[in-house]
Amino acid sequence: MKEDATGSGGGGRVVGVGDRSSFVIGLIENRAKEVGVAAFDLRSASLHLSQYIETSCSYHNTKTLLHFYDPMVVIVPPNKTAADGMVGVSELVDKNYPANKKVTVARGCFDDTKGAVMVKNLSARDPSALGLDTYCKQYYLCLAAASATIKWIESEKGVIITSHSLSVTFNGSFDHMNIDSTSVQTLEIIDPLHTELWGTSNKKKSLFQMLKTTKTTGGCRLLRANLLQPLKDIQTINTRLDCLDELMSNEELFFGLTQGLRKFPKESDKVLCHFCFKPKKITDEIPKPANGRKSQLLISDIIVLKTALDAIPFLSKVLKGAKSFLLQNIYQTVCENPKYARMRKRIGDVIDEDAVHSRAPFAACTQQCFAIKAGIDGLLDVARRSFCDTSEAIHNLATKYREECQLPNLKIPYNNRLGFYFIIPQKDITGKLPSKFIQVVRHGKNVHCSSFELASLNARNKSAAAECFLRTELCLEGLISEIREDIGILTLLAEVLCLLDMIVNSFANTISTKPVDRYTRPEFTDDGPMAINAGRHPILEGLHTDFVPNNIFLSEASNMVLVMGPNMSGKSTYLQQICLIVILAQVGCYVPAQFASLRVVDRIFTRIGTGDNVENNSSTFMTEMKETAFIMQNVSSKSLVVVDELGRATSSSDGLAIAWSCCEHLLSLKAYTVFATHMEGLSELATMYPNVKTLHFEVNLRNNRLDFKFQLKDGLRRVPHYGLLLARVAGLPASVVDTATNITSRITEQEMVRMDANCEQYRPLQMAYQAAQRLICLKYSNQGDEYIREALQDLKESYAAGKLTRKKEMR
Repeated sequence: MKEDATGSGGGGRVVGVGDRSSFVIGLIENRAKEVGVAAFDLRSASLHLSQYIETSCSYHNTKTLLHFYDPMVVIVPPNKTAADGMVGVSELVDKNYPANKKVTVARGCFDDTKGAVMVKNLSARDPSALGLDTYCKQYYLCLAAASATIKWIESEKGVIITSHSLSVTFNGSFDHMNIDSTSVQTLEIIDPLHTELWGTSNKKKSLFQMLKTTKTTGGCRLLRANLLQPLKDIQTINTRLDCLDELMSNEELFFGLTQGLRKFPKESDKVLCHFCFKPKKITDEIPKPANGRKSQLLISDIIVLKTALDAIPFLSKVLKGAKSFLLQNIYQTVCENPKYARMRKRIGDVIDEDAVHSRAPFAACTQQCFAIKAGIDGLLDVARRSFCDTSEAIHNLATKYREECQLPNLKIPYNNRLGFYFIIPQKDITGKLPSKFIQVVRHGKNVHCSSFELASLNARNKSAAAECFLRTELCLEGLISEIREDIGILTLLAEVLCLLDMIVNSFANTISTKPVDRYTRPEFTDDGPMAINAGRHPILEGLHTDFVPNNIFLSEASNMVLVMGPNMSGKSTYLQQICLIVILAQVGCYVPAQFASLRVVDRIFTRIGTGDNVENNSSTFMTEMKETAFIMQNVSSKSLVVVDELGRATSSSDGLAIAWSCCEHLLSLKAYTVFATHMEGLSELATMYPNVKTLHFEVNLRNNRLDFKFQLKDGLRRVPHYGLLLARVAGLPASVVDTATNITSRITEQEMVRMDANCEQYRPLQMAYQAAQRLICLKYSNQGDEYIREALQDLKESYAAGKLTRKKEMR
């Protein structure tokens, strides 16, 4: 799916960053194991539809999707046991969510025809732009799920969703990269691992925590969603990168947007989307305090909307000269849209110009009482006078008590639950408090209390405020109706603010804090190589000033890299680094490297880390095999697979056999694979298969100790018996270590003779394949014709002389 006018690309937004999830999910499947998903975000008024074939018997794809959304409610049809005894998604929900999160509704509610009508009516975008006519035939299950989800929300919440108010997107594997929940954890995308090993002054962060410099809650949610499901559409990615290019080259634009976004309230997206829902009706069953509270929230929302609309002219001034497509599009669709000015004028006809959004309880209450201009409603003016009189009387009462009771530091704070109350420092109390003070409670060094006079005034003050709120709501009915007629522009504004917050305050801000030229713009090709020059780990480079950069090159002709090296040489960090660079690139951000040319990855698979899974009664080896089986069953030619030490949890012969066969399977699929291992026997893969390349991390021996350089080098280099060196340092008896050294020397000598013979046997095949690899690299090169002619002539001469070797083609 191409990115829309706002550049949001339908990435979805996830609540959960220090907040309760606001997603309601509808799930349904058919007999062919197709699953339809409708994810409704109550907070951002957005509906995300997906449909896919569940390829895993354990419903791993659905489990990953539920992990991504973290729903507050999951809606499913009643259980219906299939012929094979499986009950599918319903059983999955039973196993993974408490009973109070699962809602079962009649299967008749999952009506795809009604769902298509609902989506067409509620979508803020034009149905033709949404592609609904195409999707409704092929993806009927997600429309059925949408029907049940929308019906449940309207029934449960007692609201009607405003027409043309929802941000509707069709998401799926064709739109976003898929990262399973295990990989999310091992790559430390959202939460870091083993934080207890790091000092508080130098705390390790996750990728999300490193980038979380957004200023709005909506921008934070959008960032999290993009990291969990990066984009796959090259045009959309490049649109974001073009915007980032302009921000990094134009300081005035960057700082202007930073300042402009601060003018919008932090909760703008949440408040703007409140207007998408309108109550069905107010009945006598709803108590008056609830009505008053609802009125209070409505007034607050109008004030926030007014503040947000007031900030648009400044944003327009900043974006007027923007050159990138994304910023120009925002300028045209938002800043030049006359509907925003008309809405602001209509609000100005009713709302007082001095009304501002406030977080202080009493200031907010006062602003809400006086939000409507004077003279519009006579009864409202009377209620305001009563509110002012009682508020003044309460403060006069506090002054009176200070003088009569000799309590000069007596304070009169306010909160929404209690109203006004007294705070008296204990040091000012000599003896016993006067009897007029009631409800005395000690809080630390202070005493909280009230009095009968204050309670009476409080009741009158609350009554006057409630009357103000209700009269204000009546005055706002016409205004609210007019706002809902143009609700689509508020949905658009909310999306724009979230996207700008992520790109400006997260991506651009993070890059600007790094040394010059440490981050670069990635290039993308459809089927070209993955070439990263001097790549660095985006998280660890900030913790280590001497971090060593390394390269990676994978292509159709060289799609597997074997990484060798002792423990602690940097293999696991290198694997994680590659994945995080790919994720950063596909969310539309610069990457920590000198140069990066990538092909779009559809899925990232990781097999990193070991440990027993006690909860599922699985040993280290069983856990390893389950994760590997999932990779083998779901990997495609566009996937990126990183594997760390496969097979080390079983016997050496079985481990080598499993690792070898897995490598051969991945080679046949043409997936890009980086395989870290201690097993030197696997290096023979590079002899038999020319599309396998062997690398090693440089380690030197000094005084029988390992000196780690963390620098990746070509070929296989054996560090003589590094395991025995560590054993000797650990205190193993010298006689035991000496015996082990003699045995290892004899085994190694025999193995070297056999491997040298194999190398000579496969040399002609290696030469031919290396020539093909060089030709493929030249195919994707962006060099001129003269350079390519010279390279072809050099290739011809080298091949004829039998001197062809692997060369790094980075451009």
